[in-house]
Amino acid sequence: MSPSLKQHQSRLGRAFLLIASFSLVELATAIYSNSLTLLADAGHMLLDTVALGLAWLALKLSQLPATSRFTFGYHRTQVLAAFVNSLLLGLLVLWILIEALMRITSPQAMLPLPALAVALLGLIVNLIAFFWLNRGKENINVRAAALHVLGDILGSLAAIISALIVYFTGYLTIDALLALLVVVILSLSIWRVMKMSISVLLEAAPSGLDADTVRQVIASIDGVVEVQELRIWALTPEQPLATVRVAYRQGRDHQLIAQRIEDALAERFGVTSVTVQVIKTL
Repeated sequence: MSPSLKQHQSRLGRAFLLIASFSLVELATAIYSNSLTLLADAGHMLLDTVALGLAWLALKLSQLPATSRFTFGYHRTQVLAAFVNSLLLGLLVLWILIEALMRITSPQAMLPLPALAVALLGLIVNLIAFFWLNRGKENINVRAAALHVLGDILGSLAAIISALIVYFTGYLTIDALLALLVVVILSLSIWRVMKMSISVLLEAAPSGLDADTVRQVIASIDGVVEVQELRIWALTPEQPLATVRVAYRQGRDHQLIAQRIEDALAERFGVTSVTVQVIKTL
């Protein structure tokens, strides 16, 4: 296992233990205090416990060697886990939305002081976990896990503000209104992760890597007559792949042309895994 992957796995493991150990405490306090924003954050933390466990498992599976059936190995498990995590988070957001709308029309009493104390502690826990995970944000699975924890931070802040306002003013509707604010912010984060994971699973060209531009660069290489086929996709967002078939001018060194294509894609676009097929023209 590479040093970077070991670090990603360690970050996910530490964050998992921290979030899991605190989520039950927050859930019990949320039910006791009847705080929707704290309950939403507690539910999110419980979901994060599962999400972080899935992310850690996916990262471990990605280290398994390729087989005769899974010739690319298990790297895509990271992307699949990120997609599942975004779906689960979407379901949680839907539940918070429905509950918040119900509480706007029928506000419910809550105990602000217990909610405030646990929300403050939850904010500290989530900030620590987010700091760990954000250092490995170049990995899609760690990035998806970090977004879950970012949602927890927002939930903790909303719970803190809600508890303070209820304590000092008695305005109960603020609990539901702040929960709606968290729903909007989380929805944007969910969309980003889901869009990225769907793009990889559908084998679209990686973001920022335009196929037409790549084709032009290959066509400009000395000896290349025609780019007959070009396919660009990604095993993970960090691992772009390409296959290309070109026709070359008779009398040129086809091995040299293939090497130039590989070098150009690596230097210009960061594509280090390239399969080149070179066909002689008449």
